Amino acid sequence: MGRGISPDRFKNLDFMKMGRRTFLKALGALGASLFLQTYRSDIVKALEFAETRIVWIHGGECTGCSESLLNGGEPDVLQAFDRLNIRLEYHELLLGQQGIYVDGEMANTSELNSEILFEEVIEEEGYILVVEGAIANGPKGTGKYMILGGKTYKDIFREAAENASLIVAVGQCATNGGVNSADSEIKDLMDFRGVAFTMEDGEKGMLQELGIEKPVININGCPPHPDWMLLTLGAVVLGKIKVPDDLPEVLDEWLRPKVFFPPDYVIHDNCPRRGFYDKGEFDTVVGGEKCLWKLGCKAPYTHADCAIRRWNGYHSLCPQSGSPCISCVSPGFPDSSRPFFQEIEDVGIAGTNIDTVAKVAIGASMLAVGAHAIRRVAVTEGKETEEAPGKEPEQAPGKEPEEVPGRKAGKDEGEDQ
Repeated sequence: MGRGISPDRFKNLDFMKMGRRTFLKALGALGASLFLQTYRSDIVKALEFAETRIVWIHGGECTGCSESLLNGGEPDVLQAFDRLNIRLEYHELLLGQQGIYVDGEMANTSELNSEILFEEVIEEEGYILVVEGAIANGPKGTGKYMILGGKTYKDIFREAAENASLIVAVGQCATNGGVNSADSEIKDLMDFRGVAFTMEDGEKGMLQELGIEKPVININGCPPHPDWMLLTLGAVVLGKIKVPDDLPEVLDEWLRPKVFFPPDYVIHDNCPRRGFYDKGEFDTVVGGEKCLWKLGCKAPYTHADCAIRRWNGYHSLCPQSGSPCISCVSPGFPDSSRPFFQEIEDVGIAGTNIDTVAKVAIGASMLAVGAHAIRRVAVTEGKETEEAPGKEPEQAPGKEPEEVPGRKAGKDEGEDQ
């Protein structure tokens, strides 16, 4: 799997002495499976006396985020949690036969009654709360448009959030409201919220509504890549991302990990169809092999590492499979991506009129895309492309710049050479 940084670079480093910057680069380059295999014994040593508790709750959603995690395959979620010494105390989708009644009999123990189990696991502080799904605030702030077991999900979220040490919102519904908050006649009535944002509004998150202050990490996507979820949890569990101190530097303005949602990189940079864009060749109907811009592809605006991490066992991504990118990781999704399969602008990359690009030969079209084409990350079959002598390798997706605003350039304590 090509990543712009050779995975071999990280295989002989001392895991225990890794600084945060090197650790995040390793996450970006190796992926979940290779990362856990490479550092398995070191992780075991690091976690010898540490166990992390996770409480995972579900609101207004389709469970697609949990399904994505379960489909990760290598490693599967049980292997990953075992290696990271994570105790998944509560996850509604994975619970066995539980409820107020089981086989017609009243269930009054946490072993059989999920409501009792939930109350027990959130009594002790210090767990990571993973939130999947939007939180209904309507009607009129009551939250009664979503009730689970006689209790509003708004109250369930509040109770779980109060004792959590960190909230990780997974999927577009939990991070920004997603399809639940999309423009419709009932949007204001239902009033679904994300954890810290509702669409792109940072003042309408459910935490703000409830007056609760907690550190938040958003893992956007509809659904998110399993690596994004597993590796984010791994970085926190292993102490390589210190909460809350490191969050301002490792997260972007939407609280997404920059290693997976790089501010200076878009999916278009490494799209398998990118060459057709450079030549001004575009498909106008589905099923072709050319650039999908005319069919509404949002890859030129979408900040995620999908094109180099890839999906389905690291083999494919949406444009490669014939579907335009719909920018499902963007804060305003789905409204910001509508209409999905139509070109919504007449402006191409770097302010170029897309019709002009389509009419010129490759030489002229390269001028049209200009610096955007030059900064493309060159990766072929997992090998780095050689740079000109004396030239520094270009910044790869997920790699932090040497200088962070408000912070002097330099190595973190314990940084590797």
